[in-house]
Amino acid sequence: MKTIFSALVACLLWTSNLSAQTPFYEGKTVRIVVGFSPGGAYDVWARLMAPHWGKYTPGNPTFVVQNMTGGGSMVAANHVYSVAKPDGLTIGFVSPTISIEQLTGRKEVQHDWLKFSHVGSPESTARIFYIRADTGYKAIEDLRKAAEPPKCGATGAGTASYYWPKLLADTFGFKLNVVPGYPGAADVNLAIEKGEMHCWGGTVQNYFGAEPGRTWAKTGFVSVLAQGGKKRDPRLSDVPTIWELMDKHKTVEATKGLAKVLLAPDDLGRSLFGPPGIPADRVKVLREGFMKMMKDPDVLAEAQKKGLEPNPISGDEMEGLVKELVQPAEVIQRMKTFLQN
Repeated sequence: MKTIFSALVACLLWTSNLSAQTPFYEGKTVRIVVGFSPGGAYDVWARLMAPHWGKYTPGNPTFVVQNMTGGGSMVAANHVYSVAKPDGLTIGFVSPTISIEQLTGRKEVQHDWLKFSHVGSPESTARIFYIRADTGYKAIEDLRKAAEPPKCGATGAGTASYYWPKLLADTFGFKLNVVPGYPGAADVNLAIEKGEMHCWGGTVQNYFGAEPGRTWAKTGFVSVLAQGGKKRDPRLSDVPTIWELMDKHKTVEATKGLAKVLLAPDDLGRSLFGPPGIPADRVKVLREGFMKMMKDPDVLAEAQKKGLEPNPISGDEMEGLVKELVQPAEVIQRMKTFLQN
């Protein structure tokens, strides 16, 4: 009897140890929920990362991409925060510019950027503003002469694709008709090709990293009138930054401060995160796997082929940058006033 009991205990201990040694992600599937439609930079990045990420995650799980459009990626962010289980099997991939909508208290926001389980970002971004070349506008100041406000497509009403063109218009004294509701950059670019829209406020990275931007950069189908980075992108050396334009036109400090706050989310790049409450060990596994994957020669080669610009930001760095989004009440009030006008 004693021998049978000892054997049973040994068997239980062996089973327990085997279970403890089995990686959580073994045999699992991880969803990357992309907040935009297929064809844009977020979708391209997600489909580039998905086949490789599992190789650097203990247990070698399968990563799949799911597009969930709406509100400039607001729908996807809300889903990951409020619906997805905190088990480490769902990762949101959305624009951090919607954090501005949280700061201004929009009722559509059903998430908290400070509470997400931040995993990382494959690159940082910088704003760009372009318009169909056949409109004849060669400089941002030329838009003051427009007989009718040019139409600019946008995603969500509070996203950068909406407030970045609006910021340029308000700062430099011209009018735009900004039309929100498009699922993503690819949809707006198609509308520009058809002549339904004239302009778009996207990113330098998407312009040079995805079609039709890469072709337009060569053919001159659009004219780039301004960029939002601290310095001019070398590929747009003749295009002024908003900071240069504000200095040129002696813009007041309050407006410069507003621009700094509105463009701050670009430092977060393209945010990857899970819902709040994911066990710390699983967040650590995802973060480490992400950073290792971003060093994979195949990933880097494919990114270069697609015109993407890998510049990964770790999960720890993301947490620090997210905390910087918290702003004083007077700054938030100024943003509310600006976005509501």
